[in-house]
Amino acid sequence: VIIRVVKVEKLHSWQVSPAEALNWQRRLASQVSRSGQITTPRFIAGADISSPKAGTGAVVVLSYPELRVVETRVVQGGLDFPYIPGLLSFRESPLVLAACEGLNTTPDLLLVDGQGVAHPRRFGLASHLGLCLDIPTIGCAKSLLCGHYDEPGNEPGSYSKIVDGSEIIGVALRTKAMLKPVYVSIGHKVDLETAIDWVLKCCRGYRIPEPLRLAHLAAGGAKVGEESYQE
Repeated sequence: VIIRVVKVEKLHSWQVSPAEALNWQRRLASQVSRSGQITTPRFIAGADISSPKAGTGAVVVLSYPELRVVETRVVQGGLDFPYIPGLLSFRESPLVLAACEGLNTTPDLLLVDGQGVAHPRRFGLASHLGLCLDIPTIGCAKSLLCGHYDEPGNEPGSYSKIVDGSEIIGVALRTKAMLKPVYVSIGHKVDLETAIDWVLKCCRGYRIPEPLRLAHLAAGGAKVGEESYQE
């Protein structure tokens, strides 16, 4: 009997058409929790996917506050769903969830390279993973999917609201001076101020917060561990 440390809730089949995927997004968006504060996390994880063709999903778990690598899980597999902007969670979630199922450590918080509610149907990859895993998640994307914002100040920690229609869906957050902001939004079980706070707490001198930076390296084939963190 295999005992899963990280349990994945099967919300639906992954074998769906684009039209069915749209319907699932609309249906599940109402289940996303936009409230919750994270006070003393012991483990913070980052999740990323490699190249759009040959799929590699990586999850790296770091201790907090040291941000030292505790565990890395990398899974390779096919990306069965077509590449359609706005529906990437149906393409990428299965690999990330497979990596999460292999973990021996349960993250208290998951940072995702993708959108949360900063999405046309308010249900991006971070929200999808948050519902499947039932843990707090934050979307921290490198590009904007929808909405508009004013350029934030140049000081790290400066941010401006991303607005879509009349709704605030996230922020453009400056994590490093002179570099583009990252786009932070609620994934699941956090409020926006909490999401901003934890992205900043996870930054270590790079534009991308450390859990996501290391997950990106792991998905690209780099060996990520305590030694690579200390270099």
